[in-house]
Amino acid sequence: MNKETVIRIDNPRNGDNRESQGVVNILCLDITKYNFGLQFTLCCSFVFIFYLAYGYFLELIFAEPEVAPVSLYITFIQFLITMALSKVESTIRSPIKRKVPLRTYAILAALTLGTMSLSNLALSYLNYPTQLIFKSCKLIPVMIGSIIILGKRYGFLDYVAAIIMCIGLTMFTLADSKTSPNFNFIGVIVISLALLCDAIIGNVQEKAMKQFQATNNEVVFYSYAIASIYLLVITGVSGILKDGFIYCSKDPITMYSNIFLLSICGYMGLQAVLTLVRISGATVAVTVTTMRKALSIVISFLLFSKPFVFQYIWSGVLVVLAIYLNHYSKKNPKYVPKPITKIWQYIQTFYQSEYRYLKLKSKMYTDTV
Repeated sequence: MNKETVIRIDNPRNGDNRESQGVVNILCLDITKYNFGLQFTLCCSFVFIFYLAYGYFLELIFAEPEVAPVSLYITFIQFLITMALSKVESTIRSPIKRKVPLRTYAILAALTLGTMSLSNLALSYLNYPTQLIFKSCKLIPVMIGSIIILGKRYGFLDYVAAIIMCIGLTMFTLADSKTSPNFNFIGVIVISLALLCDAIIGNVQEKAMKQFQATNNEVVFYSYAIASIYLLVITGVSGILKDGFIYCSKDPITMYSNIFLLSICGYMGLQAVLTLVRISGATVAVTVTTMRKALSIVISFLLFSKPFVFQYIWSGVLVVLAIYLNHYSKKNPKYVPKPITKIWQYIQTFYQSEYRYLKLKSKMYTDTV
């Protein structure tokens, strides 16, 4: 469940919840009275604990190839639990008041269903580290989506980061294809489609939240509620609902416990990230979550037996470098290295001089004729 996509800081002048009044909450616990250092430590601890546990349960559930035919059923249960958690949070903190039109939520639900179900399905064909590396590289489709949907423009470092990220991603995938006995190129296609949905959903969410001033809890609740209806229809018509129920009935306590723990870890990890963004800023939060992903990859290799080659390290370093460059460019959007600037100025000067020369020669030729 990719929950790190929806990150928004409510404007203190808007909204009526307690956080808009300066109260800092994490998992419905008031930590306002603590100093910044302790708040930051608590947020980072919750991010690492819950997302590391999330990755463990995700790989535990979806790593088996026989789960692939019923992965939509498991995703359906996951969506129901997430919707229920969102409703419980709204009961404790503040009631959900819908501001975004249902038509927009219908689109968001379809995109949420796409990115979640495809991400889960990809684990039946790829190693979890490879899936996680792909998810870390959503900068590429997000850039494309924001250029098309929002008309954004990006700086020099953003394009450099995208190129480096593509190289690192390719190296990691090639390493996985050589070492993993379960590698299937279908997984690359599936996770790429999930990233495409991820890119679109991020931009649609951003546009809807800014336009209608919607809260995170509202977006999560309605997106997952409508997506659950979609999944109920899809799994019911296709027969996956029945097959999934039979599959999970073989060991119901273990399966449903793992799905519940997966859902609650993902949801609580999201709340910790949102609080971390609020008190420290998006750049610090992304740094923490990137470190968490790196640790998740290490733990995955330790807990789940899989072959390892050093190409994983070099390609992972490239991806981390690309993430760093992307976030550095947000602080320095117009930054361009001086050598590149000089080369570009030289090319422009050369072009202008050649253009003037050719234009003069053309005029002389015309006058002669």
